[in-house]
Amino acid sequence: MQGLLDVGETIRRSWAIVEPRTEELTQLFYGLLFERAPASRSLFPLNMQVQRSRLLRALLHVLQMVDQPENLDPFLDQLGRDHRKFDVVDEHYRVLGDALTGAVAHFSGSAWTPEVASAWDQAYEMVADRMTSAARADRGPASWTGRVVDHRRLGWDLAVVTVQTAPPIPYRAGQYMSIETPHRPRLWRYLSPANAPRDDGVLEFHVRAVESGWVSRAIVAHTRPGETWRIGPPMGRMRIDPASTDDVVMVAGGTGVAPIRAMLQHLIEQGSRRHTTLFVGGRTKKDLYDLSHLRALSSDHPWLYVVPVIEHVDDHHVLDEPNPLVAGAVTGTLADAVTGYGAWRDHDVLVCGSPQMIRATVGQMLVAGTPLDRIRYDPFTLD
Repeated sequence: MQGLLDVGETIRRSWAIVEPRTEELTQLFYGLLFERAPASRSLFPLNMQVQRSRLLRALLHVLQMVDQPENLDPFLDQLGRDHRKFDVVDEHYRVLGDALTGAVAHFSGSAWTPEVASAWDQAYEMVADRMTSAARADRGPASWTGRVVDHRRLGWDLAVVTVQTAPPIPYRAGQYMSIETPHRPRLWRYLSPANAPRDDGVLEFHVRAVESGWVSRAIVAHTRPGETWRIGPPMGRMRIDPASTDDVVMVAGGTGVAPIRAMLQHLIEQGSRRHTTLFVGGRTKKDLYDLSHLRALSSDHPWLYVVPVIEHVDDHHVLDEPNPLVAGAVTGTLADAVTGYGAWRDHDVLVCGSPQMIRATVGQMLVAGTPLDRIRYDPFTLD
């Protein structure tokens, strides 16, 4: 049996050979899956154009991280618990693995050697075993039912949706959940509650309609009070470390402000006095839709400082303002704004937003000298 480092490197080299034919490989993957397990088709949305390569991308992502168990295992545990909502059984995992290796082998040609096949089989078996073990160990509900109690449009592409579940979902402020709405059956989207857990089970979600986002656009345009949502188990590692007393830096882009709001509420409920600097950014001023609420929190709690950041400004407005204590905004990207204040070496750092913003901000902070082990973020944000 190959060591983990060898397995990971073998898979990455093998995938690089077939990656240019990802589109064809995806079609073969689903063809093999549905041919060998016709019943599995019911787990997917009717319109496979939306699903397309999502499952395959996720599988390839985790398999290429197989030599990083410290990062991968906690995610697989959450993923295994989350997949209980699909009524996934061991047989599904076996057929899925066969379809994956069958498709990769087909397009690998002579590069599909016994060593390569062994690496893919070993990696997939480890991933499947971890997920199934986590699913079996979970004694909580596979999913929750939530009733929409309010839907408020903040703009043509943005809405705040309030949902109530019974019983309440046991999540931590900062985590996210998978959501299925009646408008898009079997299409799930990850959303983060904008509030800390409440005894009455109320959850507030901030939803931006993104281009080609079937679920997000349906939520913003068509959600109505009284309809029922299905909600999967909480996921993610975003949280305020209860054991730490260090100052905090929060970075929120767009609707990434939702989990930040939840964590701020948690700090307030805990009577925190930890100095917290919040950078909240958007492409234009209208993207800072929650700025008045955040400034009100800052006014009520002197330990919180809010720094608005805007990438593009109107020529008629001068918003370049270097001092977070002064009203106004800093111009530029969140990555530039955050690192412009220093390396934040002794701070707990939390970054929320689009995958692109997270990559840019975390990367620039690392270059500036922020230790990686001080930064928390969840990159798995898909529509």
